Amino acid sequence: MPTHVLHRMRLLVRPDTVLRWHRDLVARRHAAQSRSKRGGRPRTIHSVQALVLRLASENPNWGYRRLHGELLVLGVKVAESTVWEILKDAGIPPAPERVSNTWADFPRSQADALLVCDFFETITLSCTYSR
Repeated sequence: MPTHVLHRMRLLVRPDTVLRWHRDLVARRHAAQSRSKRGGRPRTIHSVQALVLRLASENPNWGYRRLHGELLVLGVKVAESTVWEILKDAGIPPAPERVSNTWADFPRSQADALLVCDFFETITLSCTYSR
């Protein structure tokens, strides 16, 4: 509106107030449109997912709690349930099912200790040697 018309009219609000209302309306509309449509927690970062999967593949004996502990040592803060979900979504079974120790594997893994025991000597109270 031209200035001379505005001077003749009696306004209930000042023009600055109308402009402020318009700015607020546009800001609220923009905030509503840019808000995330998904509810709940944000997704886990892909680098954390990759790290969990790498640790699980390199250490098949570790369960999700041990993996969670190692992530905390590395400074990555995620929940135990998040680590469990990452492993489940990747199709990785729980730790006892990933590792299968057979009877044939046991003597091989304990061979050093068994050989040391075979050559260990003790002296008894009667001062005789037992082998």
